[in-house]
Amino acid sequence: MTQKLIFLFAILLIIGCQDDDASFGELTAPSNLQIEVEIINATEEQPFGDGSGRVHFRASAANAISYKFNFGDNITRLAPGGTATHTYTRVGVNDYTVTVTASGTGGLVTTATISISVLSEFDDPVTKSLLTGDDTRTWSIAANVPGHLGVGPLDTYGPDFFSAAPNQLASCLYDDEITIALDANGNITFNHNNNGVSFFNVEFLGVGGGGGDSDQCLPFETGGNKFLSLAASSFDTPDELTTGTQFTISDGGFMSYYINTSTYEILEISETFMHVRAISGSTGNPLAWYLKFTTEEGSGPGNTLESQFDELVWAEEFDVDGPPNPEFWNFEIGNGVDGWGNLELQYYTEDNAVVSDGTLKINLVAEPTNGFNYSSSRINTLGKFDFRYGRIDIRAKLPEGGGTWPALWMMGVNFPTVGWPFCGEIDIMEHRGNQQDVIHGSLHFPGNSGGNAVSRTTDVPGVSDEFNVYTVEWTSEQIIFAVNNEIYHVFQNEPSLPYNDPFFILLNVAMGGTFGGQVDPNFEQSTMEIDYIRVFQ
Repeated sequence: MTQKLIFLFAILLIIGCQDDDASFGELTAPSNLQIEVEIINATEEQPFGDGSGRVHFRASAANAISYKFNFGDNITRLAPGGTATHTYTRVGVNDYTVTVTASGTGGLVTTATISISVLSEFDDPVTKSLLTGDDTRTWSIAANVPGHLGVGPLDTYGPDFFSAAPNQLASCLYDDEITIALDANGNITFNHNNNGVSFFNVEFLGVGGGGGDSDQCLPFETGGNKFLSLAASSFDTPDELTTGTQFTISDGGFMSYYINTSTYEILEISETFMHVRAISGSTGNPLAWYLKFTTEEGSGPGNTLESQFDELVWAEEFDVDGPPNPEFWNFEIGNGVDGWGNLELQYYTEDNAVVSDGTLKINLVAEPTNGFNYSSSRINTLGKFDFRYGRIDIRAKLPEGGGTWPALWMMGVNFPTVGWPFCGEIDIMEHRGNQQDVIHGSLHFPGNSGGNAVSRTTDVPGVSDEFNVYTVEWTSEQIIFAVNNEIYHVFQNEPSLPYNDPFFILLNVAMGGTFGGQVDPNFEQSTMEIDYIRVFQ
């Protein structure tokens, strides 16, 4: 037998009455406000429910246009249709006073209250500790992580429709900070600092006073301290994909991206990472939204790289004049297939790479070469040196001129068998002569290759005038890109990606093609110089 309570008494409050304002039409307060309460799985033997703490409410009133529930446990929720399901999380049988406010036209409201007793047996001290750090912990969108915001259907449990690449979205999303803490009474508090601007899903732009056909950053006050409550997940998610815990934020609080919900299922959580899922969307067409958060500081763009690797395991100092050391380097000769797959205009030879005066020089020259108008060199360490995880530093000075395309990069050693992009590619440094002093750090892998690579840039003045150190630090968790030890790109590595096998090194200077672009017709010659390559583990 399901327990149902119906409360009929209502107190009429009239606020802001305007007798002659025709814009509201007739001012009518809601009347006959009723509240129905269904404590889930309550029986005569278990009058307080099954221990889940879940209660279903239905409010109705004549002339009401919207309802607001205050559930008596610091959680409130707007419910335009008058129905709401809430999960109480205080362990044991506890009494709550629930207040429902029915809103009518012109600001007229009617309120009613009811007292209920509910049993909750849910407790998750581990998640509580991870969320708060047992004191205070600050979370922000994991902007450098693939899929930090995604959306998909309800039944596939993944962001099948859209998964954001690192730093792909609006900066207002990445500026957010969410502080989750414990108060003196052991309650979990929630404070959302959005710097006065929030990133709104297109369906809910009107909430922030906006309009249009795409997500937008809109001025929006997120309020002060709220409360966060934990509960057993009510989401229909396979056990192996979830922690089984969800949380709800009071007073309409939300996690950085506004999708008109305050309840989030925790799929994964650690001291530094949290992955959540929420359900939101149009009536009849709800969607599953995915968000990833981090607590880490000091490893994002604009921070100094503090390397965890300090043991030198391989070095090429280019201190012997002549051709590149054949114990380390292979030459790739020719123009490949379709200009190495990029419509490149040069022909690679062995003559255009030479070591002298302590540096390797790869010369790009405008000259007829085997049917092509430019000559250059491309060398690699496949079969002679490779490594998995560690830090690689390459000190180099770059060529210049419209169309030049120098690259310091790596590919998986399984390239000869699985091909590209299945082997994976890490571009330690790429540069366009047509975009002087802008450095690119990119990753290519299945689903994100070619023009869809995961890439970021940084401005480095004078890259063709002086040497700079280009670095990738690579672990099973992250791939960090830096110039002169300043981080500008952080990528979250995952077991499913090809970045968990050994990679070899490639060096080349191309001309034109899909990345190099328009060639300067007056170009004659330019050189990439490499002072050293050092690998640490």
